[in-house]
Formats: sequence, structure tokens, C-alpha cells
Amino acid sequence: MGIFTLLETFFVNYGYVAVFVVLIACGMGVPIPEDITLVTGGVIAGLGHANVHVMLVVGMAGVLIGDGLMFAAGRVFGHRILRFRPVARIMTPKRYAQVQEKFDKYGNWVLFVARFLPGLRTPIYISAGISRKISYFRFWLMDGLAASLSVPIWIYMGSYGAENIDWLMEKVRQFQTGVVVLMAIGAGLIVFFWYRRRIRIRFFRDNRLRIRQKLAEMKKRQKANQDKTQHDQ
Repeated sequence: MGIFTLLETFFVNYGYVAVFVVLIACGMGVPIPEDITLVTGGVIAGLGHANVHVMLVVGMAGVLIGDGLMFAAGRVFGHRILRFRPVARIMTPKRYAQVQEKFDKYGNWVLFVARFLPGLRTPIYISAGISRKISYFRFWLMDGLAASLSVPIWIYMGSYGAENIDWLMEKVRQFQTGVVVLMAIGAGLIVFFWYRRRIRIRFFRDNRLRIRQKLAEMKKRQKANQDKTQHDQ
């Protein structure tokens, strides 16, 4: 509740600009919960200090620009950005290895999933930029799709529950838990289908080698038979 109270006071005093700045800071790895920031923006709209629909636009802009700055930084500076001390604090060698492993397994869908992984979000976006394998268009597409799901939910939830903060915080916790469960199920399904596809590819590849070997053996036998026939003649 402490961070919520601080954000609420700050947002009431400085309005949309405050929400926008804090969301960009969240995207840059500052340890402020993005979901609580969005919910708080919805709360001040529900209390009449802002328009909830304008708050949604501000929220989307802050989220996407904050994420985009990290992606662009990785893309522009490459591995050199890992030597920058603030980045090095959130992008440890262990975390960088974890992110690379996820890209190898799940491909570009990691960008979509990252929106729901607060601890790995910024490292994933920086790594995506460093790799330079993902275009700006693909990044904005995947991140925008994820944001279009999460941002409206948090802001409108905050607006709806603005008069009952205890109820609202309970719903936020429930929703966070639900998101984690869904992400775990989704990740499990992705791993399952990825592993199943890998086994299928390996099966066809092994069978293709066997077929080639059998065809080669048949050709050898045919040639041997032809040579024998010519010798007998």
C-alpha cells in the first residue's frame, strides 16, 4: 500500500505528466511496479482527477515509449551497453544467459510474454535490441499487442475500484496470480509443442537418412546385377 499512496499523491498533484514519466522510468528498469502505477492512474481518474480514457492513452504511450527506449538502446549501442553500470545492475551475466535461452526456445514471442514478466522485461528488451535480429516494426507489434491487453485492464480496474482501495488491491493480487498461472500454462504448452515438433523433425530426418541409405543399397544391387548379367553374356 505504501508505493500506492506515494504514487497516488504524486499523480493527483502532477496529473498525466507524472503518470507518463513514472511509466517511462518503469520501462527503463527503475524498481517501481508498472501494474501498480497503471492501477493508480486509473484510481485518480475514478476519483475525478483525470479522464480515464485519456489516462489509457497516456498509459499506453508511457509503457511503449519506456520499452522502446530500452530496445533502441540495445540496438544502437550493442554489447557496449552492458558495460554501463545502471544496465549492468539489471542485466547480470546470469540474467543475460537466461534471456538468450528464452529467445532460442520461444523466438519473437518472448517479446509478447515479457510484458507480463516484471523481473525480466527490461533485460529481454535490451537483449532483443542487442541481437539486431528483430526489426523496430516487429518489436512494436509484439509489445503493442501485449500492452493492449494489460494496460486497459489495469487502468479501468483502478478506475472501477477507486472508491474501495482494499477491494481493489485484493483484485490486483488475484489478477497478478492469475496472470502468473496463465503464463506458466502458456509456457508449458509452448515447450510441449516445441519439443513435440523437434521430435517430429528428428524422426523425419532420421527416416530420410535411412531411406537414402536403402536407395543407395538398391542402386548398388542393381548395378551389381547389371554387371553380372553383362559378364555372363
